[in-house]
Amino acid sequence: MTLIDRIKNILLTPKTEWPVIAGETTPNIELVKGYVLPLAAIPAVAGFVGSSLIGHSVAFLGGTYRVPFMAGLGMAIFGFVMAIVSVYVMAYIVNALAPTFGAQKNATQAFKVVVFASTASWVGGIFQMIPGLSLLGLLASLYGIYILYLGLPQLMKCPDEKAIGYTAVVVVVVIVVSLIIGVIVGVAGGIGGAASGLFGGRSQHSSKVTFDKDSPLGKLDAFSKNMEAAGKKMEAAQKSGNPEEAMKAAMAGLGTAFSGGKAVDPIGIDQLKPFVPATFAGFAKSSSRAEKNGALGIMVSKAEASYSDGAKKRIDLEISDTGGASGWVALASWANVQGEQEDQYGTEKTMKVNGRLVHEKAGKDGRSEYTVVLGERFVVSAKGRGVELKTLKSAVSGLELGKLEALKDVGVQK
Repeated sequence: MTLIDRIKNILLTPKTEWPVIAGETTPNIELVKGYVLPLAAIPAVAGFVGSSLIGHSVAFLGGTYRVPFMAGLGMAIFGFVMAIVSVYVMAYIVNALAPTFGAQKNATQAFKVVVFASTASWVGGIFQMIPGLSLLGLLASLYGIYILYLGLPQLMKCPDEKAIGYTAVVVVVVIVVSLIIGVIVGVAGGIGGAASGLFGGRSQHSSKVTFDKDSPLGKLDAFSKNMEAAGKKMEAAQKSGNPEEAMKAAMAGLGTAFSGGKAVDPIGIDQLKPFVPATFAGFAKSSSRAEKNGALGIMVSKAEASYSDGAKKRIDLEISDTGGASGWVALASWANVQGEQEDQYGTEKTMKVNGRLVHEKAGKDGRSEYTVVLGERFVVSAKGRGVELKTLKSAVSGLELGKLEALKDVGVQK
């Protein structure tokens, strides 16, 4: 069946198409290459065109706002990668929740139901090209919920009377995942770079499709295997017959999925606060805050402080342990996000320095930013007002970055 025929059938006649899909045995990696990649590219490309080329009308400014080209491209590429990873994450969740709703666990069928139920959302992403039509994209996503509702009984074998509850819980998780993706894509937009060799690394030494373990698709393949392993660890709780315990185990598994296949408890605020100095770049600390919190098994911790000279100059320093979401933060490194740009507003650059992902920005309005990712887990970010970029870089370099990076394995449950 051609790609166009499958799209047409799942959108127009989902009731009759799901039984056909249920009987297919296409490997997951082939579904990714032949179906997920081309469709997930639609909202990524359309969003880039709409935000960076066409732009958004801003009434109170009397003009049009366009996301800078490199920033828009970085958002598109990173959003594309996240769309692929979210398929694996959601398939994991669908499979993990199956016993709770009287369904049969089947990782292959769960992957298929997520892939094809996502069709409406991906195709509807074309409306992002015209910002004023974005509401139509939302309607397409709502139709995707209906497609999912029809597919769960067919592929996961859940009783019809439990399909609504099954769908509702999955949708709630989708919303949570989407919010997190939105935040991460926003960070990628700030990074503003292009991926080099994003889908490279395919191995030709075997008739079986394999990928270099250090390539992006190799990482994604390992990511899915880790989640499958995590799912097996949950079976004992699910077989207990206690829905509450099964749900609790599923939510704990969600945290494991986001951290890259292993549970990660971020370091406590007492460990993080010492990395925030009393003075920074010669400025005294004017305020500080630290917290550790999260939801659905996804925990993060953060320590931040503001520094000023008592006049117009100010620096905001933030040090975060992404612990529960460290697997997703690592995607920025997997995708090899790099690039630079210069326009009337200033300069921006993203690069790898000594194996660390670094982002720096110098605005002509006197604002500057410097961010470095340590151990694919810790994020150190300094934002200045009235402070030069070189001052921020020097101040961040003066922090105990090596000592913080050395904590990358603390709290990791293997």
